[in-house]
Order: sequence, then structure tokens, then C-alpha cells
Amino acid sequence: MIDLDGVRQATERIRGRVSRTPMMHSDAINRITGAEIWLRLDNLQATGAFKERGAAHRLALLNDAEGKAG
Repeated sequence: MIDLDGVRQATERIRGRVSRTPMMHSDAINRITGAEIWLRLDNLQATGAFKERGAAHRLALLNDAEGKAG
């Protein structure tokens, strides 16, 4: 289970490896869902997707042997 501490650790691991993308409040989705919804615009990453964040995090977790093996 992912907890807030895990999110904070992942944030530190990928700091400087991916672009900080803006968040946008969505009035339309808020009305539809009855909830306050914010969207992270990861489509503005170099890859055009949130996947860059996950890939950078996984690479940051590699040990020396795994990194050297590619």
C-alpha cells in the first residue's frame, strides 16, 4: 500500500529528473462528480505522459549492479 511517506520519498528520488508539471482545477469535472478534482498536466512531460515519472522512479531504485547491467 502506498502511503504519504512513500509518495514523499518518491518525490525526492525523481527531483530534477522530470519536469514539474502544473496542476489545474477542473470545474466541469467537479460539477459532474460532486468532488473537488485537480488534474496534473503530465502531458507536458517530454514524453507526453505520466510514465516518465514512474520510469525515473524505478531507475532511481536500481542498485549499482542493476544499473551497470542496464
